[in-house]
Amino acid sequence: MRIRFWGARGSLPSPLLPSQVREKIMAALRRARPEDLADSKSIERFARGLPPWLFGTVGGNTSCVSLEADGLDGLIVFDCGSGMRELGKARRASPNYHVFMSHFHWDHLQGLPFFGPAFSPASSLDFYSPRQGFEGDLAGLMRGPYSPIGLHDLPAKTSFSCLEGPVSLGPASVSFKKMNHPGGSYSYRVECGGKSFIYATDVELEVQDFIRSEENAAFFTGADAIAIDAQYTPMEAIEKHSWGHSPYSMAAEFAVSWGIRRLILFHHDPTSDDRKLHEMLRSASRYLRHIGADGVSVSLAAEGREVVL
Repeated sequence: MRIRFWGARGSLPSPLLPSQVREKIMAALRRARPEDLADSKSIERFARGLPPWLFGTVGGNTSCVSLEADGLDGLIVFDCGSGMRELGKARRASPNYHVFMSHFHWDHLQGLPFFGPAFSPASSLDFYSPRQGFEGDLAGLMRGPYSPIGLHDLPAKTSFSCLEGPVSLGPASVSFKKMNHPGGSYSYRVECGGKSFIYATDVELEVQDFIRSEENAAFFTGADAIAIDAQYTPMEAIEKHSWGHSPYSMAAEFAVSWGIRRLILFHHDPTSDDRKLHEMLRSASRYLRHIGADGVSVSLAAEGREVVL
């Protein structure tokens, strides 16, 4: 099972501004010594020794994650944020896309009108959601005067399935659970080849999410990895209570509580720069050690990053 992140921001795309690029370059140059710039090998060694927030970027596109697995006909895709455009550019050879929608806020839809494979008659896009009538929600995104082409005019073959329970896609089984978010949001769990992955964007974790009910236990227990909303610091979460997002500390506690071995911090605030996000990652790692959960690994969702289970 391979999970790849094409967009991990929330609210709106947040590209690096020219001033931020310049600041990164200047910060890197200030760290350099003459011997670091002596030749191409020295420069490469110096660059790779820079901190992650400086040498690279988390990226600015909004939520879109793909999953591929042996025997799966095409890709499973979670959400249609602006990162979906990058997915379309990178995987035009894949003809089949099984798209599971968490909810229908703009930042999870923005990429659909610009998804290259949707404009190929050789492609198929199968959309899934537990929301009744969601086909109309997607069609409303792609209509005049906002779009020159309608959803049902796309050359690709499209279908729309309203989920009432788990769905099987060849060797993969996909189940869902409603989470706490304004207007509602659904998390998905994929089981395939003895591995499991949970996509849990846009959730404000509550006490009830930690209660060992039969429903919670069946959905969360023992997943190999979870990409979960960790948009805020603990202080920001207090200030923005009921906004529908979680702090990294609660995401860490949640992973520990349900025996999830790999925690991926997701749905980054668009105002958080790379340095702040990596500081949050370090804080989450320290927090896990503090609560005695050294067995849980934690990382940041970043554009282009691949997780293999």
